[in-house]
Amino acid sequence: MRKLIGFFLSIAVAISMLIDGYIVFLNGPRHLATTRGDSESESSSSTKSSSTQHSGQYKNGTFTGKTVKTQWGTVQVRASIQNGQLTTINVLKYPNSEDYSRKLNKRVLPTYQAEAIKAQSANIHHVSGATVTYHGFKGSLQDALNQAKQSNQQNQQPSGR
Repeated sequence: MRKLIGFFLSIAVAISMLIDGYIVFLNGPRHLATTRGDSESESSSSTKSSSTQHSGQYKNGTFTGKTVKTQWGTVQVRASIQNGQLTTINVLKYPNSEDYSRKLNKRVLPTYQAEAIKAQSANIHHVSGATVTYHGFKGSLQDALNQAKQSNQQNQQPSGR
């Protein structure tokens, strides 16, 4: 009787592993979704963007962020500023040595770019399954924005001395 119960339990575990394997490997992670609700991320993004979107926050120009080394490769971005606002982000380097990395980053990098432009900062939410790229993107973008802020602050200081 114990052998029979053990056999059925083994079958149930094997079926569970097959289903889980299918979901993780064949079906892949879905485009956007952390376990937080979309309405929560939308409301926090709009709060962030309204509090940071004032004219002249950054100096106009193009600023290249530092190269951030991650577990799967390096990430580097270039931010373009027009009229004191973040307008475009070009991803110069990203993890792409494996097929999975290329597919994942092809989906998530446009999301990170759009969210950062909307927020006018590097304070964005990560996409589930792309945390490593998120940290690299955020770090490089923050460095580029810091350069733009420092340049802007230097230009605004009075030169009366």
